[in-house]
Amino acid sequence: MTVTEIVFLLLAATAVVSAVLAMTSGELVHAALWLVVTLGSIAGCFVLVTAEFVAGVQVLVYVGSVVVLVIFALMLTRQPAAGPSAEVTGNRWVAALLGLVATIGLGATVIAGFHGQRIEGRRIGTAASIGDALFHDWVLPFEVLSGVLLAALIGAIVISRSGSEH
Repeated sequence: MTVTEIVFLLLAATAVVSAVLAMTSGELVHAALWLVVTLGSIAGCFVLVTAEFVAGVQVLVYVGSVVVLVIFALMLTRQPAAGPSAEVTGNRWVAALLGLVATIGLGATVIAGFHGQRIEGRRIGTAASIGDALFHDWVLPFEVLSGVLLAALIGAIVISRSGSEH
């Protein structure tokens, strides 16, 4: 194993552990901070697979914007700190089982699809390679997604305005 592979495994393990801590934390602010650790670890993994542009976008958009927005919303809403619930329902165990099944299924799919392939000296995460793929191979899906996001934005504005009139 090379040093890069060891660091990648450490970052991946950190991402998994911090994601589990984000999901199981009783405090919303602590969950948001564990989410920062998870997203930072994922950005580190992107750097190690030579996707520096994607790592930068990960840090700027998710860590720098989304998590800050979540923490800001938590502070503005002044929600009471809810401790962990003493009541454990059957739904929690069903959700954990389904999550485990999904993880095993996705892992098997990725292993079957990419078994034996290695990234050797290819620059797949640069701005040039992403722009080339986006504007040559993925133009139609990109435009469809733009339309869907625009429709969602208009729908959110309509819903928020109709809710304030009542």
